[in-house]
Amino acid sequence: MFYNFDDMKKEIILAVATVCASAAVGGATAYSIAHNRPEPKTSDVKVETVRDFASTQTGTKFTSYSADGYPDLTYAAENAVKGVVSVIKTEEVSLGYGDMQGFGQFFEFFGNPRSYRNEEPQTRMSGGSGVIISSDGYIVTNNHVVDNASKLKVKLFDNRTFDAEIIGADEATDVALIKIDAQDLPTIPFGDSDALRLGEWVLAIGSPYELQSTVTAGIVSAKSRTLGVIPSQISIESFIQTDAAVNPGNSGGALVNTKGQLVGINTVIKSPTGSYAGYSFAVPEAIVRKVVVDLKEYGIVQRALLGVMFRVIDENFIEQEGKNKGITEIGGVYVAEAVEDGAAKAARIEKGDVITEIDGIKIGDAATVTEIIGKHRPNDKVNVTVKRDGKVKHFEVVLRNKAGKTELVSKDDFDIVNVLGGEFDELSQRQAKQLGIDGGVVVRSVKNGGLLYRARISEGFVITHINDKTVRSLSDLNRITEKVTSIDGVSRGGRAIRYALVE
Repeated sequence: MFYNFDDMKKEIILAVATVCASAAVGGATAYSIAHNRPEPKTSDVKVETVRDFASTQTGTKFTSYSADGYPDLTYAAENAVKGVVSVIKTEEVSLGYGDMQGFGQFFEFFGNPRSYRNEEPQTRMSGGSGVIISSDGYIVTNNHVVDNASKLKVKLFDNRTFDAEIIGADEATDVALIKIDAQDLPTIPFGDSDALRLGEWVLAIGSPYELQSTVTAGIVSAKSRTLGVIPSQISIESFIQTDAAVNPGNSGGALVNTKGQLVGINTVIKSPTGSYAGYSFAVPEAIVRKVVVDLKEYGIVQRALLGVMFRVIDENFIEQEGKNKGITEIGGVYVAEAVEDGAAKAARIEKGDVITEIDGIKIGDAATVTEIIGKHRPNDKVNVTVKRDGKVKHFEVVLRNKAGKTELVSKDDFDIVNVLGGEFDELSQRQAKQLGIDGGVVVRSVKNGGLLYRARISEGFVITHINDKTVRSLSDLNRITEKVTSIDGVSRGGRAIRYALVE
């Protein structure tokens, strides 16, 4: 355990994001076509399970409908609803609450996130939804539905209840993979979120307000939405926006097309009240599929990075900087920095380049960049088109991980952020000057179970050294690859403190 050498008493701050209530009673058991409804052709419905969902053959193409009537949504609803479950989480929280942290004023992850401060933890139950993706019990849901869970239960459509274990979770995409010990379960096949079109009909399925197996319909309102609501150091947001009604309890549930195929995981709503107000957002299937395959195969997500800091070229950029740089056309992203040891720099992409296409897809916003790269793993190759000095150039970029390497990693490989169990920000120059230090990394939040939590290091603490190695930036932090034996830093009050790990 950790001992504070200054023998200081540290306040434990436990921040808990409350999610929605648990589900209620469901319906029938069989995963079948409605009795009196003609069975669709096998070419129209493609069934995939967790064992083959890495396949590039991802299913549906856009289906057009006549202008004189609505599409028939009953097949999709009656079949897909059987593959959606309720997820009930038990967690240790404290009574009383303070200010909301990590969430914008008008965004809710289908719940009521609050910060809890108390030395005496209490048991609390909350819940969301999940989607069965294999008959042997693999279920995809949201990270925020299962985060900090001391116990998980899953309630099926037929009211059977099972204990669940977390296979893995990804904070950056808000996707998690859990499993129950069951066989021959009804599943929802993967579709193709890339093939979705604006105006296409979709169904949202979940357990809002404890109303298990609720189905609502809407259309795809927009794609590649970035909201800035995922509280992660590296967030990958490229949401599908719909007007299908979703509410607290829908988190982790299915967004399906008219064939009943999974095209997204319902995740967040934009609302001034915390309840549905016209818009909802889902993580696209293309990202979900990649994440759950990684979690199943490796236990962690294989995160590929392009290795650039960039700005979207819009009217504001052109007015503020673009004209001085000879950039007069909207579109693409401006490379403000090619990160040292990054993939782009290795491919000779430079500061000042304008990225216009990646793998033939035109770049017009940040979400498109993050979605394209987010579907890849380290050592994958992407073709990047840039404009440089008025000329078009093409580069083949071999993607790398955050350590600047192309190798895939295992769950046992060292990840300093996960080991510490927190979220971090770089210390500003002003803050550093006030504390009388050269730099550091500020602890923005502390998670249960990590080294920070065990050491009773609270939010606001500034880490300056780990294992006597200088930490002045997030890059320095991520370069730590050995076991943590000591943490040095400065408290909010400016007091230097050293923590050491005693086995």
